[in-house]
Amino acid sequence: MRMPESSSPASTAPDSTTPAEATAPKRSRRGRPGYDRETLINKATEVFVSRGYDGTSMDTVARELGITKSAIYHHVTSKEELLHLAISRGIRALDSAVETESLRENVTALERLQLAVRASVVILIEYHHSVTLLLRVRGNSPLERDALEARRNIDAKVRALVENAIAEGGLRSDFTPGLITRLLFGMVNSITEWYRPSYPVDPDTIAEAVTTMAFQGLEA
Repeated sequence: MRMPESSSPASTAPDSTTPAEATAPKRSRRGRPGYDRETLINKATEVFVSRGYDGTSMDTVARELGITKSAIYHHVTSKEELLHLAISRGIRALDSAVETESLRENVTALERLQLAVRASVVILIEYHHSVTLLLRVRGNSPLERDALEARRNIDAKVRALVENAIAEGGLRSDFTPGLITRLLFGMVNSITEWYRPSYPVDPDTIAEAVTTMAFQGLEA
């Protein structure tokens, strides 16, 4: 009589488990220690802001995060790449906000400028540490020089909004567009010096306060 075939080769394999192995407690497989990529960037950004980028080594970042350097290098190749990732999110968010308001239709140039300033305040608060780093770079490396150029591009878009608002008669013309732009964003950027997540005023209220205070003294 033909014997039935086993359903799988493993079913006929001898049991190689020893008595000791059978009674030993099972070890769960541990995942890679550390943070996921986004959390790592967020935490490292906070460290760079609190300690200063130039004075912070990867050893310091690892120690502050309570992980190993190898866990960091699982996600990035260098401290400079970590800085790039930290700054880029703030740059992209600010640039996108200003660009969106610059292209808004069926509103005056002054209203587009006001909306851009308001959006910038909200972005600065949402990406507080990233924008703070962006404002602190001094061009000490190609990466930092690229970041400075990105800042200048955003400033140019805001200045164009100011020029259009002056041309339409929405802003007083006895101040130059460059001066107005610097004063507006001097006020906006100063938020990085005092704002903390525990601040007892919500971002929209802060944005409304900045916009109102800035433009009441500038309207023609």
